[in-house]
Amino acid sequence: MDRWKYFAVTHRDHAICNPTSPAKLAELVELLDLRPHARVLDIACGKGETLVRIAERWGARGVGVDLSPPFVADARELVAARLLSGRIEIIQEDGIAYRGKPGSFDVALCLGASWIFGGYRKTLKALAAFAKPGGLVVSGEPFAYHPAEADQFAGRGLAESAFRSHAGNAAIGAEEGLSLLYTIVSSQDDWDRYQGLQWRAAERFAREHPDDPDAIDVAASQREQRDRYLREERDELGWAIYLFATPGV
Repeated sequence: MDRWKYFAVTHRDHAICNPTSPAKLAELVELLDLRPHARVLDIACGKGETLVRIAERWGARGVGVDLSPPFVADARELVAARLLSGRIEIIQEDGIAYRGKPGSFDVALCLGASWIFGGYRKTLKALAAFAKPGGLVVSGEPFAYHPAEADQFAGRGLAESAFRSHAGNAAIGAEEGLSLLYTIVSSQDDWDRYQGLQWRAAERFAREHPDDPDAIDVAASQREQRDRYLREERDELGWAIYLFATPGV
């Protein structure tokens, strides 16, 4: 099955494509405390919800980069619907290929897609290079509640940060010369909603499109993920957004 079709199907009911609640995303947006006309870069922007909220709250301008054709289409539609086409540009390409001017953004984000840059540490390096001196770096990452037992997740395609503690993720930022300003940790309710909407979407897709050649596979994949999540991952995996400042004034 085409990977972008799979994510479009399973995330059809998500505005925020990670385990962050709308209330916690609103909290993050407030914490940015930006000046009017600030510039924001969102790598793996998904459907554009985060970037749109930042632009609306702070009068910011932004660039969103995502490789998924369905998500890019949704993001552009959202930008147009919220009358932000003159302030937000959505680019369809791999985030690692984006060639924005280094040191030109007040905020550089990547929420839940550190695989783009080859891992969490490399993601922080890349985002920090895009940020102005004293600018903000925002990363959303999983973590393990019990890192010593995290080897049970080996081979599941999880981010390498899922094998570290919350404190370990924060410490990597410090090692890269960033100052940790704040963390927003998702609850089990946030995780349940993120996961549950995917299960529901897959089942609905299978019922609504019985002749689609991918219907059986997408439903079966989500049932397997559902069972694994409920049996193991729910009590072991966490998720947090890390807000860092780069060195500078």
